[in-house]
This record gives sequence, structure tokens and C-alpha cells, in this order.
Amino acid sequence: MTQIEQLKSATAADQRALVLEAKDRLTLRDFAMDEPLGSHDVRIAIHTVGICGSDVHYYTHGGIGPFIVNEPMILGHEASGIVTEIGSSVSTLTVGDRVCMEPGIPDPNSRATRLGLYNLDPAVQFWATPPVHGVLRPSVVHPEAFTFKLPDNVSFAAAAMVEPLAVGVHAVTKARAAPGHIAVVVGAGPIGLVTVLAALAGGCAHVIVSDIDDTKLEIARKLGSVSTVNVAREDLAEAVKARTEGWGADVIYECAGSERAIASIFEPLCPGGVVVFVGIPLKPATYDVSAAMLKEARVEHVFRYAHVFPRCVAMLASGAVDVSSLITRTFPFEESVQAFELAASAPKGEVKMQITMGLDG
Repeated sequence: MTQIEQLKSATAADQRALVLEAKDRLTLRDFAMDEPLGSHDVRIAIHTVGICGSDVHYYTHGGIGPFIVNEPMILGHEASGIVTEIGSSVSTLTVGDRVCMEPGIPDPNSRATRLGLYNLDPAVQFWATPPVHGVLRPSVVHPEAFTFKLPDNVSFAAAAMVEPLAVGVHAVTKARAAPGHIAVVVGAGPIGLVTVLAALAGGCAHVIVSDIDDTKLEIARKLGSVSTVNVAREDLAEAVKARTEGWGADVIYECAGSERAIASIFEPLCPGGVVVFVGIPLKPATYDVSAAMLKEARVEHVFRYAHVFPRCVAMLASGAVDVSSLITRTFPFEESVQAFELAASAPKGEVKMQITMGLDG
């Protein structure tokens, strides 16, 4: 029996999954999934899965906006793995390929998809978004079109970071940021820090990062041409003006979903600059339209991403982006419940926690 055959057999035999039974209740238990392999699909043995803030929010709150957990749901959507089986019409992937997966599957015939806005398709099936199950389980079936082969020098851990990195790359793309720009990133969580990396890779001359966690700000400073502001002790707008000779930042990425930050988001912005809203507030937030008008500010919004996964993989492979410092803790699959309990406590200094399934390859 070959290594892949052994892997396929092992994942078929193991039916365990990390299941959100209800708000505040997680179990690691058998959860059978019937996933037939279509002609354009691949079957993937899961290797590494990142814990996302949305996963934790479903765990602690039982829902996000209109997406409510009404029945047991498997968590996880940031993943990498190994192809163990391919459909009859698959041409770009082979058994044994190491891959990462874009977790949202749109309706190919929807108006949004036909316009190229497939991330905005109301019918998109997105892993670990009720009622769609996630990938903290031994294997999944996924479309070839949303599965991407990894170069040899991209690890499974880095590949599981492609999903959050895609948010940052999409944000920088929406900003239409130019080389030499000065940017502000509000929030030094996982999405904020991948946005820092994406901005620097896009030619940003300097990034000013704000947060209230000094440990995360220290991680941010090590990413490149970055300075930081702890907004618990210092006013962000004043700090930005001091570092830009009073002009302000060309781009502001709001990655915290902070109502307080949003309320004054245009203060650090230069005339004619752009604000990109990346973080999702937990309740409706407002900003000063007059302040935006006085600067003729452009405002963009990000919802997940589209058309950026291949670019993210290429950036990791080339060394243009290094996500290794953002992975602060790794747990075995058997400790998934404990991993989520820790993540829910929001410990200082933790950025991205990952879970590994214990596979070879």
C-alpha cells in the first residue's frame, strides 16, 4: 500500500470532527459526512487548520449577524492538505499534491459571479458558516477550481495562512495603493498583520500599526518598515501627523472593527486619501461624513476576497511575504477543544493559533 493509499484509508476510517454543538459547547466526536466525489472535485486529507476569529465568535456567541448556529456544525475554514483522490475531469491536480483551499464556493451562474464578484454571491457556500460544515475533520471534498497546488517551499502551516492573507491582499487591491505610500493599519490581530504584510509587499514605504497589545505591536514592528502606536497611551491621529509632517496617511486600513476607531477614522488621513474597512464591527458603527467630504476621501469596503489566492501562494513562494512570525501556537487535533477555549480567552500576544491533524507529507 502506497503512502497516499495509507493516508486515504486512515482518513476514511477516522470520522472525528470538532463540532460546535451549541453556543459555548464544543466536542471532538465522530461525525459522519457523506461527500461524493464529483467529476470536477478533489478529495483532500486535511493537514493544518487555522483558528479564525469567526470560528471563535460562533463558539462564544452562537452566531454572527444573520448566520446562526441552529444545529451542530463543524468549525474551521483556513486549511491546507494533501490530495488523495481526483474526479474524472480534474486536469490541474494529481493525487499526492499538497494544496490549500479557498473556502467559499459560489453559484457559477449567479449574477455576482458572472460579474466577477463571486465573494458577494448571496448563495456562496462558505466553510463553517451556518449551515455549511467546516474542515476540522479528516478529509473534505472540494472543487478543483478552488483548490491550489503548493510549491515545495511553502509549508502546510504557511498554506493555512493563505486564507487570512487573502483578506489583506484583497484590501490592498481595493485601496489601489501606490508604491511609496504611507499606510495606517488599525488593529494588530491576524487580519491587521497580514494586511501589513500585503501593504509592504505592494510597495508601501511605511506602515503605522495601532493596537492596545504591546506584544502584538512588537510582532508588527518586526515585519518590515513598521512603527507602532499603542492607542491606550497615545492618540493615533496626532502620532500619524507627527510622522508625516502633518500631512496624514495615504491609506488607512481599519482591521479591528472598532466603533471608536471608526468614529474618528478620517482624522489621520491625508487629503484625497482612502479608507478601507476590513474589520467587521459587532454592531452598527458610524463615521463623520463631513470629515470625509472635507478631505474628498475615498472609502472602500472588504468582504472576504476574490481572485487573490493564486497571488497569495506566489507571494509566499517567492519570499515577498513571510507569515511564519504570525503563527504563535500550534495544537494537535486531539487538543482542539482546549485550543478553542484558549483562543476564546483572547490571551495577549497570541496572533494565529493552528491545529494540525498529525498527517505525514
